[in-house]
Amino acid sequence: MLPRSDRDPSAPAVAVAPVSADTWRDVAALSVTPDQRAFVAEPSYYLALCCYSEVGWAPLAMTLDGEVVGFLMSAVDPSDGACWLGGVMVDASRQGRGVGGAGIDAALRYLGSTHGQRHFALSYDPANERARRLYARLGFRETGETEGDEVVARRR
Repeated sequence: MLPRSDRDPSAPAVAVAPVSADTWRDVAALSVTPDQRAFVAEPSYYLALCCYSEVGWAPLAMTLDGEVVGFLMSAVDPSDGACWLGGVMVDASRQGRGVGGAGIDAALRYLGSTHGQRHFALSYDPANERARRLYARLGFRETGETEGDEVVARRR
């Protein structure tokens, strides 16, 4: 696990680690606000996707003070080597406190140091302004590409 970023000392000390036998139930219990349900699936769906999808998604739990507060998953696209992030969610009880940004930052550092990833990509519904602002703040830039009906943003 990696601690918070040195770039923002005020960010919550969110860490990430692979979802394990000890944390999967806490991940499955995460929930988002009602207005986000149109953009985010249930965490159990993402956990199943990580187990059964041919893409090879790897699940990561976001933790704060040892408590699971969020989730995301990653997979490498063999066509361009980009590490995609997906299923990003922060529990409704922890939103609005910088946890999502700190968790994504921790995931980027973890994937960079553990797996050597330097090129990241993600996609989101263009109507999800909250996600768009967060990802732009973290250095993701929309590319004009789409993934289904979602907008693609990349960070190098």
